Amino acid sequence: MTTVQPNSSNKIISTPIPKLIVSLAIPSTISMLVSTFYQLTDTFFISYLGTTATAAVSINHTLEQSITMLGTFLCVGASSYIARNLGSGNKEKASQTLSSAFFSGFIFGVILMALGLLFLDPLVAFLGATTELHSYCKDYAQYVLLAAPFMIANFVTNKCLYSEGNMVYAMIGMGLGAIINIGLDPLFIFVFQLGIKGASLATAISKLVSFIVLLMPYLRRRTALRIGLHLCSFSKDIVNEIVRIGSPSLLRTALTNAAAILLNNLASNYSPAILAGIASSNRVMMLFGTIISGLGQGYQPVVGQNWGAKRFDRVRSSYWFTSFTSAITMSVFGFFLFLFAEKIMFLFAGAELNAEMIHSGVLLIRSQSIVLPIHAWVIILTMGYNSTGKALGSAILALSRQGICYIPMLLLLPHLFGADGLVLAQAAADVLSMVLAVPLMISFLRDIDKHDQSTVEVSSR
Repeated sequence: MTTVQPNSSNKIISTPIPKLIVSLAIPSTISMLVSTFYQLTDTFFISYLGTTATAAVSINHTLEQSITMLGTFLCVGASSYIARNLGSGNKEKASQTLSSAFFSGFIFGVILMALGLLFLDPLVAFLGATTELHSYCKDYAQYVLLAAPFMIANFVTNKCLYSEGNMVYAMIGMGLGAIINIGLDPLFIFVFQLGIKGASLATAISKLVSFIVLLMPYLRRRTALRIGLHLCSFSKDIVNEIVRIGSPSLLRTALTNAAAILLNNLASNYSPAILAGIASSNRVMMLFGTIISGLGQGYQPVVGQNWGAKRFDRVRSSYWFTSFTSAITMSVFGFFLFLFAEKIMFLFAGAELNAEMIHSGVLLIRSQSIVLPIHAWVIILTMGYNSTGKALGSAILALSRQGICYIPMLLLLPHLFGADGLVLAQAAADVLSMVLAVPLMISFLRDIDKHDQSTVEVSSR
C-alpha cells in the first residue's frame, strides 16, 4: 500500500467540503460500524446464556469504558494538536506528540491491568455486580484487563491516523480486530464451551490484533507521522495541549462511566432482566451513535487542519455541512428505529423471551430514537470545539449529556416513574443538553467569523 501523505494536508485545505468530509468519513464509519456490530453480536450470542449473563456483560462494558477513558483523554488531546501542527506544516512536532501519547497510554494500560487483576473482587462489586452476577463479571473482566494496554494504545494510534487524514489504515486496524472478534465469539462460547469467559477472551485477542495492525503503518513508514521512544517529548506545549484539549473528553468519559456504574447499580436493584434490557438496547443505540462519530471523524481533521491553515471559511462550511447531514440522517434512522423497536429487542431476548427485559429495551430504543437528531448535533458541535482547541466550550458540551444532565435524571426519574424512569433518563438528558448547546453554537460561529474577518483584513493590507 502506498503512502497516503504527504499531500493530504493540501487536499484537506483545498478539496470541496462535502466531497472531502464524506470521503474521510466513509472508512472511519465502516471500521466503527464493524466494531459496534461485533458488540451487538457479542450481546446476541451471550443472550443465549441467559439474562443474567447479558446483565453481567453490561457491567463489564463499564469496565471497558473505564479502561479506554485514558485512551480517549490522550488521543483527543494529541490528535487535535497533531492536526493543527500538520495544518501549519510542523510534522516533527506532530510526531513528537503522537509518540508521547502512545507510550504514555501503553504504560498507563499496564498499570491499570495490574491494579485491576489485584483488586478484581472489589472492582466488579463497585461496578454494580450483585451476588447473582459476581462470578459472571469476574470471568469476563479478567481477559478485558489483560488487554488494557492494547486497548488504550489502539485509541491513540487510531485517532491519530484520523488526524492526518489516513482513514484507510485506521479502518483496517479497527475493522479487522472486530471481524476476528465476531468469528471467535461463537467458537469460544459454544464450541469450546467457555461461556462468558470465551466472549471476553475473543475480545482480548481482537484488541491485540488491532494493536498490531494499527502500529504497522508507523513501523513501515507508510504515514506522515512517526512513532519512536526517541521522539517522546514531554515539552510544555505538548503536555499542555494534550491535557487542555483531552481533559474535557476525560471528564466526559469519567462522567459517562460514573453514570453507567450508577445505572448498573440502580437497575440491579430492580432485576437482572431490567439491566439486560437496558444493556441490549444501549448496544443497538450505539450503532447509530457510531454513524454520528464516523461522520465526525471525517469532520475533525478538516476543521483542525483548516483552522491551523487559517482557512476559517472552510471551518464554517465544514460545521454546517456536517451538522445538517448528521441531524437529517439520524432523523431518518430514528423514524425506523421507533417503528421496529420491538422486533429488534426480540433478537436479543435469547431463548427466555423475558417480558420485563423486552419492555425496558423497547422503551429505551423508542425514547432515544426521538432525540437522535439532537444527540447528533451536540456531538458535532463538541468535535468542532475539540478540533479548534477550545477547551472550555468542549468541556461544557462534553459534560452536559452524561454528567450535568444525565446523572440528575438518573436520580430523579426513577422516583417518579420507577424502572421506566431509569430507562427514560438518557432521552431526557439529551433534550436538556440541547438547551446548553444553543448558546455555545452561537459563540462558536461568532468566533469563526471573527477570525475570518481578521484574516481578510491582514490579507488586504
